[in-house]
Amino acid sequence: MEMYLGIDTSCYTTSLALVDKQGELGSDLRRVLKVTRGERGLQQSAALFQHVQNLPELVDELNVNFDLRRIAGIAVSTRPRPVEGSYMPVFTAGAGQARILGKALGVPVFETSHQEGHLTVGIWSARGPETDEFLAVHLSGGTTELLKVRKLKGEIISGQPLFEVELLGGTTDLHAGQFVDRVGVRLGLPFPAGPGLELLARNGAPGKGLIPSAVRGYDVSFSGPESQAQRLIDSGASGEQVARAVESCICKTLVKLIGRGVKDHGLKQVLVVGGVASNQYIRGELKASLLSAGIEAYFAEPRFSSDNAVGTALIANGFLQSSFSAWSSRKKL
Repeated sequence: MEMYLGIDTSCYTTSLALVDKQGELGSDLRRVLKVTRGERGLQQSAALFQHVQNLPELVDELNVNFDLRRIAGIAVSTRPRPVEGSYMPVFTAGAGQARILGKALGVPVFETSHQEGHLTVGIWSARGPETDEFLAVHLSGGTTELLKVRKLKGEIISGQPLFEVELLGGTTDLHAGQFVDRVGVRLGLPFPAGPGLELLARNGAPGKGLIPSAVRGYDVSFSGPESQAQRLIDSGASGEQVARAVESCICKTLVKLIGRGVKDHGLKQVLVVGGVASNQYIRGELKASLLSAGIEAYFAEPRFSSDNAVGTALIANGFLQSSFSAWSSRKKL
């Protein structure tokens, strides 16, 4: 059976994935980049070096269970977003590996963007939105954006966008993931701090209102909330309470931002993707708040919210060009 390979080398995860023509997942390999405890990230050069080391090892691991000669197409993230001028050095590692494999196997290589991979795996795992036009929220350590998205029709052309994406708004300073990481590292959690902060918050008292949200129109700020979180820590507040307050602040911020987008554009279906969107508390609170306002929210499954190459592999096999109704009835993972 033909298989389709996806490659993604984001800031903090080296990823390979295989899907078949029917969209069933064959392999999902990831290696999180190593960050020294107490540090809040990596320089691009250090991250790029780790990707270069990880990729051959992941290809070898993939080849243990799958004959690479079955690969019929490859897609790779070569830039952060589907806009002109979007660039980040870490993506050159995956692009180089894709070209080597494409030449060796004699198969086409499609260039796409990291954000389009998130949108694609979000649609695939959430089974929606089914509409051609919708709002999307991309939440991660490097992105906090509200987007107006329209699926584009026609043949996949390497390097050409698969979505028409209009940036409506987002952060003016820290991203949601950076907010989580800065507070989490201060609380002694390893980087990236998202999983640790979520676990810590489960034992915390209600934190609503302890950290106010900062939203003006389509502009979001997390630097002020981050400063307030640091003051709470300095004042002796428990780590559990601060962690829950951070989650509550992000929820309230997103409700305001999405509400503005719905009001201005009349789109009531929202797709939420990115690593921060894997947080179960944020997912539950946000979904309930949006539902009460008549807004239908779709979330990428938690394991497909964080950086991965599954969406990129789906781009290689033509998922976006297929009838959505044919995919929505597929067996649940």
